[in-house]
Amino acid sequence: MGHPDFRVDGRIFATLGYPDSCWAAVKLSAAEQAAFMAMQPRVFTPAKGAWGRAGSTMVLLREARKAAVQAALAAAWEGITSQASASKRRTKGRREPGH
Repeated sequence: MGHPDFRVDGRIFATLGYPDSCWAAVKLSAAEQAAFMAMQPRVFTPAKGAWGRAGSTMVLLREARKAAVQAALAAAWEGITSQASASKRRTKGRREPGH
């Protein structure tokens, strides 16, 4: 895609420079997205369409405060790591077909 992204176990939780260099995006829960938008509505906005309804949140970097961006990144990282842990727990101990 041409822009940097940040991943845990192959899952993206944040990107920089999308759709252009003024923006970043973080993957939040719907509740987290609403909270960040309420705190700083000029900075945080849902992505368009289904991605935004699922928590993908755009961050206007030139308006953002460092602490707010750090908090959003931490929430996105926590969300993706908890999903990865849950996925590993579900598959732990399962045998591959034919074994």
